[in-house]
Amino acid sequence: MGISVSLVLIAVGAVLTWAVTATASGIDLNVVGVILMIVGGIGLVLSMLFWSSWGGFGRETTVVRDRVVDREV
Repeated sequence: MGISVSLVLIAVGAVLTWAVTATASGIDLNVVGVILMIVGGIGLVLSMLFWSSWGGFGRETTVVRDRVVDREV
């Protein structure tokens, strides 16, 4: 799950928890919203951890090679 999917899950969960006032029989929309926010938060944390370990912002490699070539024409 990527960062964008995690943010979408958090946003949808927040809307279901705090903005929706409708009721459905057999399902509590507030609980579904909280579950989506928790899953989105866990996905966001894991995405950030894996992103930094796979060469994100955490590490940079610079290779510098100096070579002097002496040519006589």
